[in-house]
Amino acid sequence: MNGFTVYPAIDVREGRVVRLQQGDYARETTYGHDPLHTAVRYAAQGAQWLHLVDLDAAKAGGYTLSPLLREICAFTGLKVQTGGGVRSRDDVFRILAAGASRVVVGSLAVQQPEQVLEWVAEFGVERITVALDARQDEQSVWRLPVHGWTETAASTLDQLAVRFANGGLKHLLSTDIARDGMLSGPNAVLYAHLQAIAPSLRVQASGGVREVADVAAAKNQGCAGIVLGRSLLEGKLDLAEALAC
Repeated sequence: MNGFTVYPAIDVREGRVVRLQQGDYARETTYGHDPLHTAVRYAAQGAQWLHLVDLDAAKAGGYTLSPLLREICAFTGLKVQTGGGVRSRDDVFRILAAGASRVVVGSLAVQQPEQVLEWVAEFGVERITVALDARQDEQSVWRLPVHGWTETAASTLDQLAVRFANGGLKHLLSTDIARDGMLSGPNAVLYAHLQAIAPSLRVQASGGVREVADVAAAKNQGCAGIVLGRSLLEGKLDLAEALAC
């Protein structure tokens, strides 16, 4: 599976389509109360993939969107990459059984990378996406907040990206938290850095996308895909144009 993939994103909190600014649950904007309708709209505009996030579970654990996931798969034909609160092998199994094409593992991948690499080996490299969402500290080190970006882990982005690449992971999603939901443009330096230290990973860019030029730039830089959130929900970016890139 080569090429470049555009992932329109739907973040769900308490049944609503929302976006957070810089991962802050207190800075939430609601864009609708029907995530399925949003998914249908994206499919009608030509999307083949959807990035679906359970924001409630991201903090508390226990993925809750299986019923919605089943509906999206049944009504849209979209391939869905989804996560939030994935804490166990059973979670992975249940989400795949509900129709997901890939399960996104975030906090647990930071805290128990060897466990997640076992899942990669068991379920296959196409079924697991590791999310290493990062925030740069005062020393320019990329740190890894977990549990809905509310706590910071001891490991760094550099350490875990290399560890996962060496362990056989294929798909890595990385969000620059400072840019998430801010429409300030993706962090090209971050993605160039990831490709330099772990060139075998197919990196998905996320955070700050505002216009079609950002999509083209990520593709030209060598990213394997890009996640589109607020820019689509607010009509600042046309999905068909992004897909045409």
